Amino acid sequence: MAITVFIADDHAVVRDGLRLVLEAENDITVIGDAANGRQAVSQVLQLRPQVVIMDITMPELNGIEATRQIHQSSPSAQVIILSMHAGSEHIFQALQAGASGYVLKESAGKEVVKAVRAVHAGRRYLSQRISETVIDDYLHQRQVKPVENDLARLSSRERQILQLVAEGKPSIEIADILCLSPKTVETYRSRLMQKLGLTDLPSLVKFAIKHGLTSVE
Repeated sequence: MAITVFIADDHAVVRDGLRLVLEAENDITVIGDAANGRQAVSQVLQLRPQVVIMDITMPELNGIEATRQIHQSSPSAQVIILSMHAGSEHIFQALQAGASGYVLKESAGKEVVKAVRAVHAGRRYLSQRISETVIDDYLHQRQVKPVENDLARLSSRERQILQLVAEGKPSIEIADILCLSPKTVETYRSRLMQKLGLTDLPSLVKFAIKHGLTSVE
């Protein structure tokens, strides 16, 4: 039986390209795709794919948060993060969120096929540029001596609101997206800025970009 795959990327050309590569294989079928993280979480819950390919930089809900939600609501789905970032912090966040694989965009293509088969078989897959030993050592150091960064001090809801604010969405629109009241959104926004020690919107946007919650695009 074919491995069912779902693709989440905000660029249509990337989604179409990955679909062509994957469906050229006899043992893989793409059953859906999404252009933002929130839509991806919803569609994965409905379609129940075995593997999800998730871009790390997604509008409305970034790939890390989307992966965390998918891992909680659809634990049977194995998530492969697709990213331009090779930094250990991004990789650590992805693995902590529940990702089973991490593939660099620069080496995507046929490597995505290998990654899909690997995670479907229950193995972790990391792009060739990333040393398995280095990552294992890094995770071990984190377990021995936990390192808490500013982002880790925010709740999941606060991180979601931080991303939406950084994307320029007003409180009314954020409230509609998250099914909250505008007043509640303002309370969350005030609280997260206080936690981060930030006093203005430009600083908040810089923080979100630095931690990969949104991009400069």
